[in-house]
Amino acid sequence: MKKSVQTLLMATAISFAMFGPAHADDDDLQEMESISKSFGLIPLEQAKATALQAKPGVIKDAELENRTFEKGWDYEFEVVDADGKEWEVNVDAKTGKVRNIKRDWF
Repeated sequence: MKKSVQTLLMATAISFAMFGPAHADDDDLQEMESISKSFGLIPLEQAKATALQAKPGVIKDAELENRTFEKGWDYEFEVVDADGKEWEVNVDAKTGKVRNIKRDWF
């Protein structure tokens, strides 16, 4: 079982390295970069590094979310850890600080 999880993580890492987040296409990435530049937010790469430092693993998906009620932006990452568990890591797009980490239950 552990070998199959490692194989999955390696395949995901290779896919991510080649194509970026699994669900973020080029238009999504360009939109994230455009919004981040317009609002003076930290770059996506910096937010990725912060998320992976907080929860080591492989990033499966990335989004830039507008916090409507709290006013601000978060980078939201889906991270798969070495045990195959999925986590959601939110990084404040202005300060670069991790806002929360929670287990993705589905």
